Amino acid sequence: MSPKLTVLLVIFSLHCRMTLASDPDPVQDYCIPNTKSGTGKTTRLIVPPCKNSSEATTDDFVFSGIKSIGNFSDTGLAAITVSPAIFPGLNTLGMSFVRADLKVGGFNPPHFHPRATEIAYVVQGRVYSGFVDSTNRVFARVILQGEVMVFPRGLVHFLMNVGEAPATIFGSLNSQNPGMQKIPTAIFGSGIKDELLEKAFGLSPKQIGMMRRKFVPKGLR
Repeated sequence: MSPKLTVLLVIFSLHCRMTLASDPDPVQDYCIPNTKSGTGKTTRLIVPPCKNSSEATTDDFVFSGIKSIGNFSDTGLAAITVSPAIFPGLNTLGMSFVRADLKVGGFNPPHFHPRATEIAYVVQGRVYSGFVDSTNRVFARVILQGEVMVFPRGLVHFLMNVGEAPATIFGSLNSQNPGMQKIPTAIFGSGIKDELLEKAFGLSPKQIGMMRRKFVPKGLR
């Protein structure tokens, strides 16, 4: 094989890899899942066939579920994630979104979305927000009401309310199934052997146990 052909094949394979890394473009105006088709309800990965376009209604494209605050976690975060599973009009459009409310001092721990870039818009409050790139450089600052910050796909990012009042953030992601891994849970709740964690972080068995209790939900310990 000639060097020129080899280079072309490499470029082609990289292009395919990049193309497959994001949601596919829709091939029609919209696709409202037909949950009565016998395939079950819409999930993150299994989507029923589309309804006939004549069966779609305006209600399929309107969502009211983020008007109220969700349930708060131990970190002072209440997040409502909206995907095609609960908002049919999003299906095949390559996007999802989230409403996040933070109590004073509340935070969203370092996490990342393997399949989506996110834009966070501050509806109210003062939020310390940032991400870490692949050279371990942190980009962070306090963002205020009306400001936005972008978190590139796959990079670890975080949020913390540093104001004196509750904060509300609206996040938009360019995938209908962005995925999310919270770093503390991924490390201490995934079943990695304690011996490795002790060596990697210089922690004692007692400290590992403490980290599991602090960051991992009871059902995952």
